[in-house]
Amino acid sequence: MSDNQRIYSMKFSKIYLMYLQKTLKKGRTQAELDAVIEWLTGYSKKLLEKVIDEGVDLKTFFDEAPHKNPKRSAIKGVICGIRVEDIKDDLMREIRYLDKLVDELAKDKKLEFILRE
Repeated sequence: MSDNQRIYSMKFSKIYLMYLQKTLKKGRTQAELDAVIEWLTGYSKKLLEKVIDEGVDLKTFFDEAPHKNPKRSAIKGVICGIRVEDIKDDLMREIRYLDKLVDELAKDKKLEFILRE
C-alpha cells in the first residue's frame, strides 16, 4: 500500500481529533474548527458528527463532501514542505487544503482571513 493510500484510508474521526487537539491547544474553539471544515467541504455540524460516528475514511469524507467551496483554490502556501497549489493529486490537495486551514487557525489568523472572505 502506498503512503497516499494509507493516508486516504485513515479514519476522518482520527484526523479530526488531531485537528481538534491542535486547535484547542492554540486557544481556538471547536466551533471555529467546524466552521473551517464546513467552509471547505460543506459538512454541517450534524453531517460532520455523522461521518465521525460512522468511521468514514478520508477518501470518502472528501469524495462525498456536500459542497466543495469554489474559493478553496485561493488556499496557497506550504504544508509539510510542499506548496499546496502544486500538489497534482486531487484528493491529496484537498487533504492539504484542510491541513493548511487548520494551521492558519492554530496560528491565530482571523477567521475571515482563513475563510477567504
